[in-house]
Amino acid sequence: MPEHPAGVRRRYATALLVVAVAAAGLNLRTAITSLPPLFPELAARLRLSPAALSLLAAAPVICFGAVSGFAPRLNRRFGEERVLLAALGLLAAGLLLRGAAPAALLFPGTVLAAGAIAVLNVLLSPMVKRRSPLRAGLLIGIYLTALSVGSILASLLSVPLYQASGGSLRLALGLWAAPAALAVLLWLPQLRQAGPGHGHRAATGPPPRVYRHALAWQVTAFMGLQSLLFYAALSWLPTIFRDRGAAAVQAGNLLALMGVGGLATALAVPALAHRMRSQRALVLPSMAGTAVGLAGSLWAPLGLAPLCVLVLGISQGSLLGLAIFFTVARAPDPGTAASLSALAQSVGYLVASTGPLAVGLLHAATGGWDIPVTLLLVLAVGALVAGLLAARPAMLPGGPGDTRVGDHADSGLSRS
Repeated sequence: MPEHPAGVRRRYATALLVVAVAAAGLNLRTAITSLPPLFPELAARLRLSPAALSLLAAAPVICFGAVSGFAPRLNRRFGEERVLLAALGLLAAGLLLRGAAPAALLFPGTVLAAGAIAVLNVLLSPMVKRRSPLRAGLLIGIYLTALSVGSILASLLSVPLYQASGGSLRLALGLWAAPAALAVLLWLPQLRQAGPGHGHRAATGPPPRVYRHALAWQVTAFMGLQSLLFYAALSWLPTIFRDRGAAAVQAGNLLALMGVGGLATALAVPALAHRMRSQRALVLPSMAGTAVGLAGSLWAPLGLAPLCVLVLGISQGSLLGLAIFFTVARAPDPGTAASLSALAQSVGYLVASTGPLAVGLLHAATGGWDIPVTLLLVLAVGALVAGLLAARPAMLPGGPGDTRVGDHADSGLSRS
C-alpha cells in the first residue's frame, strides 16, 4: 500500500531539519578552534603582545555573552529559522573577512563570527524542541556531535594548512568560510518550514522572566563555569604543550584529540540525560575527569598527553552536553527554553570569557602555567556545585501560552 503523501512530506522535512542542524553545528566552533594552534605564528607575524593574544583568546567568549541576550528578541520579531539563516550568513562573512586581511581584520572578523555563533548557540536548541519535541534529545546530540567534528577538523588542519600554503595566514584562516557558506545553502529549505508570521506569533505576551528563579541561575552558573574551563583549555593547551616541548603539529593534534573525546560523549550524554530523572550521576564523573585531564596536561609526563587530553575531551564533551540539555530540560515550553538559554549563555559566557583572558595574563605575569592551571582546578569545584544543583529534577514555571510537550513535561523533554 503506498504511503500517504503527508507521511512522506513529514519524513522529508525531518531529514532536511537533521541535515540543517548538523550543518549549523559543524560551524559552531571552527572560528574558535582554528586559532589556538596558530597562536605563536599569529603573535610573530602580526606582532601581537601577550595581552593582545589573551584578548584574542577571550574575544569569542566575550561576544557570546554580549550578543546572546539579543537572540530571543530577534526570534520574537523574525522567527527562529530566519534568524538562524542570517546568523550563518554573518558567520561566513566574518570568517571570510579575517582570512582576507588578517593584519587588519583578525579581531573584527573574529568578533563578527563569534556574535553570529552566539545567536546560533541560543536558538538552535529551542528550535529543535519546538519543531521535533519527541526527538529533541537526539537532535541536540546530533548538533553537538557535528560541533565536535568541526572543532576537531579546525584544530587538526590549521597548522598543516598554514605549513602547506607556505605560511599563508589568509588560507589557514579564510578556508573556514567555505563550510559556513555551505551551511547557509543547506539552511534555506527551513524557511519554508517556518511559515509566514512565525515571529509575530511568538511575540504574543512578554518573554518569561526566568531570571527571578534560583534554578535559572544554577543552570547559568553551570553553563558559565564549565564553559570557562572548556575555553581556557581550548585556547591555551596547544601553547602549554609547545612550551613543554611538543612540535606545532603535535600540539594541534592533541587539541584535535580533545575534540575526539568530546565527540564520544556529545551524542550519548544528552540522550542518556533525557532518560534520567536527576543527572547528578553524570555531573560528578564528568567534572572529576575534567580536573584530572587539566592537571595531567601540565604535570603528567608528556608521553601521557594523549591520554590526558582524551579524558579531558570526554569529560568536557559530557559537561557541554549537560549544560545545553539543562537549558531545554528545565523549561516547560519553547519560549521559556529560549529565555533560559539566553540567560545561561549571555551571563554564562561573560563569566567564561574571564577564563582564557585570566590564564593568558597569569602566564604572562608568572612565566609559567602552574598558577593558571591551579586556578582552573579551584573553579572546577564551583562548577561541580552548580552542576549538582542544576541536575536536580526541577522545572521552571511556564511562560505565556505555556504548551508543554508530551506527557512527561516534568522532565523538560518528552520521552522517546
